[in-house]
Amino acid sequence: MSRIERAFEKAESEGRKVFVGYLPVGYPDLETSIQAAITLARNGVDIIELGPPYSDPVMDGAVIQEATTAALAAGFRTADLFTALRAITAATDVPVLVMTYWNPVVQYGVDRYADDLLAAGGAGLITPDITPEVADEWVAASERTGLDRVFLAAPTSSDERLALVVRSSTGFVYTVSTMGITGERDELDRAARTLVGRLRAQGATRACVGIGISTPEQIAAVSEYADGAIVGTALVRALRDGGLDALAEVTRTLADGTSSSRPVTEK
Repeated sequence: MSRIERAFEKAESEGRKVFVGYLPVGYPDLETSIQAAITLARNGVDIIELGPPYSDPVMDGAVIQEATTAALAAGFRTADLFTALRAITAATDVPVLVMTYWNPVVQYGVDRYADDLLAAGGAGLITPDITPEVADEWVAASERTGLDRVFLAAPTSSDERLALVVRSSTGFVYTVSTMGITGERDELDRAARTLVGRLRAQGATRACVGIGISTPEQIAAVSEYADGAIVGTALVRALRDGGLDALAEVTRTLADGTSSSRPVTEK
């Protein structure tokens, strides 16, 4: 059983869903980003999602792009990711997934990246811009090292594509949606719920919903039908505006939404 699978089992045994928290590594500087990830672990996050900055992101919102641009301008290098991972995993047992665009992995070398990720204590990769059909080298490297591989599923994906994503993913399937946009909340909630149902029909045992989730109420709503919720922007904004103390407070508040006893309130 992988560390990601154990995180799900632990949450399930406690009667709640998994809280995945994203932060970019290197923002606002490398040491603070390490402490920020540890702060997530100490305040209710079950799985840390660490994002190496990338110059051409395809799914990052404005707040995250601002942070990653600042990290790149400060001189972030791929080696810094492994430095951060070693420090974070030495301080906490909460597993760390790296969410990375594929080009940096290829440039570093897929097998070398996998080996260094494992040695630094990483649990696996979330790969937003590579599909299972062209991920043979990563699939082989992950099977060799025991690292989890998390692929993305979108509402526009065909049933055939969803089946491939389910077969190819380990740990969980990253279920792409958009939550909480004014005037469109109900429609988007239905889209996310429908997509998770379609993934279940294709055999998915664990699906986490991400993109746009920013309140405990939204996490509670997602927890009705998914196995976990992924939050990024709200955490990055808290770190940007209030430092580690604000990040800890926001993390604790969001974690409260994973409990099955929390009432769901609509806005």
